[in-house]
Amino acid sequence: MSESMIEANGVTLCHETFGDPSGRPLLLIMGLAAPMIWWDDEFCEGLAARGFRVIRFDNRDVGRSSRMAGRANLPRAYLLRSAPYTIADLADDAAGLLDALDIKQAHVAGASMGGMIAQTLAIRRPERVLSLTSIMSTTGNRLVGRPSPRAAAMMLAAQPRTREEYVALLLKTFRLIGSPGYPFDEDRMRERAERTFDRGVHPGGAIRQLAAIVSTRDRTSALRRLDVPSLVVHGTQDPLVHVSGGRATARALRADLDVVPGMGHDLPREAWPRVIDGITRIADRPATNP
Repeated sequence: MSESMIEANGVTLCHETFGDPSGRPLLLIMGLAAPMIWWDDEFCEGLAARGFRVIRFDNRDVGRSSRMAGRANLPRAYLLRSAPYTIADLADDAAGLLDALDIKQAHVAGASMGGMIAQTLAIRRPERVLSLTSIMSTTGNRLVGRPSPRAAAMMLAAQPRTREEYVALLLKTFRLIGSPGYPFDEDRMRERAERTFDRGVHPGGAIRQLAAIVSTRDRTSALRRLDVPSLVVHGTQDPLVHVSGGRATARALRADLDVVPGMGHDLPREAWPRVIDGITRIADRPATNP
């Protein structure tokens, strides 16, 4: 297990793998301003123990992957659907990573914005996706999955400049959007924040990614046309992407739906076995793609 850089879709992506190289490929896609290490090492190792070749990576504008140019205007992105890049571009990055790794087909799981990317990858390249797991995400329909006022305001908070400010903000953020039904693991979150900052934090990149999210179009109709084994996981207490977004995703995909009591917009350690079981179960279903 070591980080490597690879060229994909015209950008440089930092990635890392877990498990047997001959195992079933499983691509994990993380969310807004979230580097690949937010798929915790132990979570990835748990999936690798189920026979997966687990691949996690930094999206563009996150961590050690390419930092992009262009200034995002969020009102323009929302009203005119104009952004420096789109969710489709991020999905093409993921497909390019699979190409560079010589992986023709993979199981795909995405969290939050990563769920949007995973859905879009399945829409644009259905022949590449063996199974789809969408976690705490939504369809792009602006009538579902809406954040609470406090969570929406948090998304627009001033960006921290120092390591200490970043750690304090991340702790505050996950106290707000995390899982009230589970203990808050401050030591784990502090370590995540410190490690994230040290790998590279790009405030402009976070705004560009947010512009990609708010400029996206409704994927519901395209999701209905997919024929791929699918699972949707969502918490009952998610203030950032309301559970209605997960329910709408499951209806569109005709997917299994696992609504986790007490879970917010994170993956608490206590829920890992449940999520790992779900990803494995859906991957074990016969794929309909050739």
